Amino acid sequence: MKAFLTVIGRDKVGIVAAISDELFKLNVNIIDITQTIMDDFFTMVVMVDLEKSLKSFDEIKEALRKRGESIGVETRIQREEIFNKMHRI
Repeated sequence: MKAFLTVIGRDKVGIVAAISDELFKLNVNIIDITQTIMDDFFTMVVMVDLEKSLKSFDEIKEALRKRGESIGVETRIQREEIFNKMHRI
C-alpha cells in the first residue's frame, strides 16, 4: 500500500534525517520526496510504500507522530486511495 506523509514545522537541522530514520526503522520505503522552506516553516511531502513493513498502518502512524513530536514537527500520513478519492474531480 502507498501513502502520503506530510511533515510541517519550524525549520531546523535534522528533520529529514529523523523522519527518514523512522521510516527506515519501520521498513517503509520512500518512493518520492519534496520539501521546501516557506517563511521559516519546513514543509515536506513524502510518498511511501508500506508494503514491506511488518507494522500496521495505525502503528506506523503513531510511530511517525511520536518521532515528529520529539523533534517539534507535525506528521500526518494518509493512504493513497483516500488521498485520491478526496482529490478526485
